[in-house]
Amino acid sequence: MTESNSGIPELNVGDLITGTIVKVEEKQVLVDIGYKTEGIVPISELSNLHVEQASDVVKEDDELSLQIKRIEDDEVILSKKAVDADKAWESLATKFENEEVFETEIKDIVKGGLVVDVGLRGFIPASLVETYFVEDFSDYKNQVLKVKIIDLNREQNRVILSHRDVIQDEEETRKQQLLQNLEAGQVLDGVVQRITSFGAFVDLGGIDGLVHISQLAHEHVEKTEDVVAEGDTISVEILSVDRDNERISLSRKKTLPGPWTDIEEKVSKGDVLEGKVKRLVSFGAFVEVMSGVEGLVHISQIANRHIGTPQEVLDTGQTVKVKVLDVSEAEQRMSLSIKELEMEQEAAEFKKYEKDDDQLGFQVGDFIGDKLDKYK
Repeated sequence: MTESNSGIPELNVGDLITGTIVKVEEKQVLVDIGYKTEGIVPISELSNLHVEQASDVVKEDDELSLQIKRIEDDEVILSKKAVDADKAWESLATKFENEEVFETEIKDIVKGGLVVDVGLRGFIPASLVETYFVEDFSDYKNQVLKVKIIDLNREQNRVILSHRDVIQDEEETRKQQLLQNLEAGQVLDGVVQRITSFGAFVDLGGIDGLVHISQLAHEHVEKTEDVVAEGDTISVEILSVDRDNERISLSRKKTLPGPWTDIEEKVSKGDVLEGKVKRLVSFGAFVEVMSGVEGLVHISQIANRHIGTPQEVLDTGQTVKVKVLDVSEAEQRMSLSIKELEMEQEAAEFKKYEKDDDQLGFQVGDFIGDKLDKYK
């Protein structure tokens, strides 16, 4: 822009000038640009976004950077939108090149996504708004979202942004930080995300670990869903961390009281229990008397007679009664006897026999006595 001999500037289409708003009308703005007439900014040239009325964008006394669009009979048509767009394209190009994350406000909800103000019209497709499906976007209007540019083309006036990519990047960062801080032996709370036939995947706060079915409980588990359900919050102990392959092995079993915990309060020496024969070995039989608790019946305690092998008397899976000879929580050991119960039973039967025999003797004597009385 140059100045004529009369002191009035000479205006040329395309020039950049600065002006001050003197009047805001519904569909246009009048601007003092130091020219013999006030410049006009039509509402269509105020913003790169749709505007209902000029007062939504500017107010009197605002100073604007403008571009001359057209000069007709001393009427100067100006554009704020063109200047904003030039600045925006330069800024967006830098952001796109640097993969910068920045904030932008949602201005409108349209079919297929969200319209945002990035100095010009930007678009977030519905599939790039969140990491999950959103049915209704109406609540997003006027919200401020973190975004990054994934497609920028000035020739086609295309600015495509993504909020989903920002969320995914943040989740990945948290995941890697968490992965680096995890160590075997740590006990954490997690949420069961997925049930499978071989175990349960548990979210530890951004990364999943696997609780194998064998690590769900101290007792044998047939089906994962018999123990946990999706959405359950459970305590787990980290067994191992494979950072290269992002695999974490977990155990729920290790956080639970063991079957031997407080066993001496539950079982005492001399108690008679019922159990199932789990294993037969050359030196005796292991009998499960409680879930996860096995005691040993030594071969010398299996029967009230000499036997060569436990298999002569017992079968795997057989239910038997046993007497507790000794129990130790510290050593997780329990000594049992079948022989002692047999001996006690034999002794009881012998006493009963003696008692019955005595009663029978009195009865015979009394009977014979009655007969003898007849011959006196």
